[in-house]
Amino acid sequence: MREPLMGRKCLFSWCRSSSALNMFPRDAARARLWLRAVGWPSNTDTSKLYVCSKHFSRESFENWRMVDFGLVNDQCKLRLASNAVPRPEDFSIPSEASRSVRFADVACQTDQPITRLCGTQLSMKTHTPPFRSTGGSVSCTDVGVDTSAVRASGPSRKRPRLDLEQEEDEDGSSMIIEDPHDVTYDPLHSLTSTQSTDVTTEPSSPIHKISKYIVFENCLLELFEECPRCRRASSPKTRTMGMFLRVEQNCTHCGFSRTWNSQPIIGSIPAGNLQLTAAVYTSGASFFTLEKIFQAMKLQLYKYSTFRRLARRFLEPAIVYRWRTMQDATLERLISQQQSVILAGDMRADSPGHSAKYGSYAMMDLRNNMIIDLQLVQSNEVAGSCHMEMEGLKRSLALLEERGVTLNSIVTDRHPKIQKFLKETRIKHYYDVRRIEKGLSKKLVLISKNKDCDILKKWIHSIKNHMYWAASSSTSGPERVAKWTSILNHIRDVHIHEDPAFPQCLHAHRTSRDKSKWLKAGTVAFIKVEKALTNKRILKDVEKMSPHHQTSSLEAFHSSILRFVPKNAVFPFLGTLCRLYLAAMHFNENAGRPQATSSTGELLYRLNLPKSKKGEFSMKPVKVDPTYDYVDELMDLIFEKVFENPGPYEAEVQKISIPDDLSAQFEKPDKMEVIASCVSRFNQGLV
Repeated sequence: MREPLMGRKCLFSWCRSSSALNMFPRDAARARLWLRAVGWPSNTDTSKLYVCSKHFSRESFENWRMVDFGLVNDQCKLRLASNAVPRPEDFSIPSEASRSVRFADVACQTDQPITRLCGTQLSMKTHTPPFRSTGGSVSCTDVGVDTSAVRASGPSRKRPRLDLEQEEDEDGSSMIIEDPHDVTYDPLHSLTSTQSTDVTTEPSSPIHKISKYIVFENCLLELFEECPRCRRASSPKTRTMGMFLRVEQNCTHCGFSRTWNSQPIIGSIPAGNLQLTAAVYTSGASFFTLEKIFQAMKLQLYKYSTFRRLARRFLEPAIVYRWRTMQDATLERLISQQQSVILAGDMRADSPGHSAKYGSYAMMDLRNNMIIDLQLVQSNEVAGSCHMEMEGLKRSLALLEERGVTLNSIVTDRHPKIQKFLKETRIKHYYDVRRIEKGLSKKLVLISKNKDCDILKKWIHSIKNHMYWAASSSTSGPERVAKWTSILNHIRDVHIHEDPAFPQCLHAHRTSRDKSKWLKAGTVAFIKVEKALTNKRILKDVEKMSPHHQTSSLEAFHSSILRFVPKNAVFPFLGTLCRLYLAAMHFNENAGRPQATSSTGELLYRLNLPKSKKGEFSMKPVKVDPTYDYVDELMDLIFEKVFENPGPYEAEVQKISIPDDLSAQFEKPDKMEVIASCVSRFNQGLV
């Protein structure tokens, strides 16, 4: 026989809460069923009995989803289903020792909890059944994101110090294990905390892989408008640092206090701020563009100085280390193949003409279409902008020679200084066919616009194709020249040639129906075409045309650089170099993408209408979507290694020789003197 009841009691425990719901059934049949389930006599007075909502599963309530997601007003209560039955076997009456609250202060184990003294006069709770309440000794309950595990894995085991923009504060939060039989226990919290969502995250998941959401301020502060202990209104205080938000709730009525952080804190840095910086940097985005987007949406964002500080401290060392690791692996693979390497080299300037500040020289392995080296040259490191390409080539060749890479040949453009340097170093040098064909086509188009030269328009496309055929079908320089000069006989309908290297055309003999398309010797059109196709420089360049490999893949890489280093943006030297490394990582990872197929297995193509072809369509294969595994690897490196010990990674950055700014060679004048001497040109006196 159970002891007599005193006051309103829960059927299954000694817990007593003002927020508990009176869910005892009104009908006698269900009341007897519930009483029999817990062993109470059937003649028990049910007017003072109720069942807490925590003793039911969430499926026992008809509107638990609406209450959980806040789709109903605050006065709406959980509505019990008609077939709901409590589960008393899951709830046993705990002992006095087990009902006490256990504290685990992650900040300092020696701090004494702040206790609340009660008066000596009798209160309304004096004659309640004897139980131990832990509500009066709660000093601070940290809810939301638990940062204890992060602090334990950080570089320092000391309590991190958080430098907030509005106020400095130390996170001395405590982790408390809630007692379900305590008076401060919220049954709704117990119900909703066990619900599963569509996106689940393991507790051991890294911080940078946890899902994030955009939360509105008024929706968030609704969770702190009411004290969870006394259910009275409270005024929470907020403090921010970039995207980080801290909410402090202090109840003036019962002394309850707690602190909630919107992000984990690693060391003294909010994890979200660091991850956003890494995401912006590795994706090639601009901070100022992101700032405009955040301002339009009223999203909180840190300053540019914070972005640069995090980038210098963690991101740039990680990018440099990752590129050096990938480059070493690529060079080791080239050496292990025990065969000579065919390279392509070219420079990309940040602006055209002689005003370029940076010149990036890229070296590509043409057999695998992989970028194996990048050199960034600033114009004040050499005599001028026109010398940057030569300096970049020398640095790349010196690096490959130091690593023991054997060169077979190199394909570049027709830069005169490059030709002379490679000839002196006795490296086999080829020219890109497209560069020669592009310059010659422009000349032929101009000739076709002259009077009596309109017939040449029919042959421009054939002459361009003939150049590519002569380069790919020849095995020596004289054979290329012989095949190239044979076009002058072919356009006159003469297919037997005097050069023994190529005595006749290889196509089948055909009788032409249109006699007017052939050029005639001695005409103005033929004389101008002959002069353009057989001048001394063209014949010299044709002899050195690359037979198989071209620099089109390298030009595609230069196009992808625009995503990471746009020419209309200004970056510091190290920032430009790191963004070039990111472009190379992205290109190397997606260089060998296969062609996409449809659901039936057919290869996909798309029509292309380039401006240069003047209305002619071309067909291009559609590739599969690119991957971004290098971003995930960089994130893992930043959060798991660089953040814990940035010293070795910063040492790699310090090895890079960073030149002085272009303005360092000039004396900086006084700002006030410049302002005083500034006069509008319209206000100047007579000269």
